[in-house]
Amino acid sequence: MYESKQTNCPKLKAVIAGDVRLQKLKKTFENKYGESPLFYASAPGRVNLIGEHIDYCGYSVLPMAIEQSILAAVSVNQSGSIQLANTNPQYKDFTLPCAGDIHIDRENPHWFYYFLCGVKGIQEHCGLSDVAGMRCVLDGTIPPSSGLASSSAMVCCAGLATMEANHELLSKVELAEICAKCERYIGTEGGGMDQSISFLAERGTAKLIAFDPLRSTNVKLPDDAVFVISNSCVEMNKAASSHFNVRVVECRIAAKMLGKARGLDCSRLWKLAQVQTELNTSLEEMLSLVDEVLHPEAYSREEVCEALGVTSQELCSRLLSANTQHVTHFKLYQRAKHVYGEAARVLRFKSVCESGCSDAVAVLGELMNQSHASCRDLYECSCPQLDQLVDVCLQSGSLGSRLTGAGWGGCAVSIVTREKAKSFLQAVREAFYLADPRRSAEEKHSLFVSQPGGGALISVE
Repeated sequence: MYESKQTNCPKLKAVIAGDVRLQKLKKTFENKYGESPLFYASAPGRVNLIGEHIDYCGYSVLPMAIEQSILAAVSVNQSGSIQLANTNPQYKDFTLPCAGDIHIDRENPHWFYYFLCGVKGIQEHCGLSDVAGMRCVLDGTIPPSSGLASSSAMVCCAGLATMEANHELLSKVELAEICAKCERYIGTEGGGMDQSISFLAERGTAKLIAFDPLRSTNVKLPDDAVFVISNSCVEMNKAASSHFNVRVVECRIAAKMLGKARGLDCSRLWKLAQVQTELNTSLEEMLSLVDEVLHPEAYSREEVCEALGVTSQELCSRLLSANTQHVTHFKLYQRAKHVYGEAARVLRFKSVCESGCSDAVAVLGELMNQSHASCRDLYECSCPQLDQLVDVCLQSGSLGSRLTGAGWGGCAVSIVTREKAKSFLQAVREAFYLADPRRSAEEKHSLFVSQPGGGALISVE
């Protein structure tokens, strides 16, 4: 038996004989490496029920973990290398030395670089000159590039495995914060929602995740509500495009513009939530401030520089990220309107869940509809296929449907009453998947009911 030395990490000592997936992964590992795994690390994906693109602006979000996860079988050795393999044959093996700095290639975001983000994050946080040699075989059940946080689950799984292999002791909150930061090695400037729910999730409950400092609150969903995930079958890799980081930059600039208009020291303002905190005002008043200060027309680089009193070079070096240097115009009004409006919807969603009112499911559905409209029209992070899927879901009996995750592809989440769940699934299957042969082939893994799942863990024999 492998004796885990962790006492404060999210782990579960499980007998794997009853887990078909673990048994299958164990056999694959043994066939590949000629030895048995010492332990298993897993991290779930998530569906964000509401609160899109606001975590990196400092606002609370409301996700839940899903049953689908990244699972790694791991052995530890003195080989001086990390060997990575994947049960999916389209993902090639990769080996690198343990000694020294771990290089992450932002220009080629292959699957193994996400794993190495987690390794590097633990290495740097714990001050390890070299990490322990590992052999790993990974198995994923989260559809890739679907908006269900498959890449973040990979980072979290790797961070957890590296912690265990090197006998480090970290809490769930520490792991979440480390993994949120280290995913930026691959170029994604996210806000920490995905990593936080992956570690802090508890089976049976959604979570309100708040930041600065990171904390979570259980949110009990209505008993009559069923949440259904449907995949648009359009893949979107956040690290492979600049769409995501452009929005981060636009929100950053908008925060500085709003702050400066109210006489704040904008050199200290990086997030839209900071402006509200500094002004000690409500979200409704922040929405009015956006109308007063920002104009709907896109801002040119020159206009931003003039308003903030910075040079073009300072704009590039201080405010733009590596993959947003090419951007010439910024939609500050639209992005800020979405963020403040979405932040208010998150708080309203939580309040409705806690109220126990008879029409809670319908009210939550309307909030989700408003969220999608804002994502589509103000944040412009939807796409035609996602909009079509959301329309199909609403026509099929959903009380509310919205894109979930970064957008520009990926999944929608719908709220349906329990009694209509079966007919809803069938209607969406016929109208969206079976109507298109390309989608029909993916339908088995693209349409499913999700219940709140548990968080990341270590399993041992």
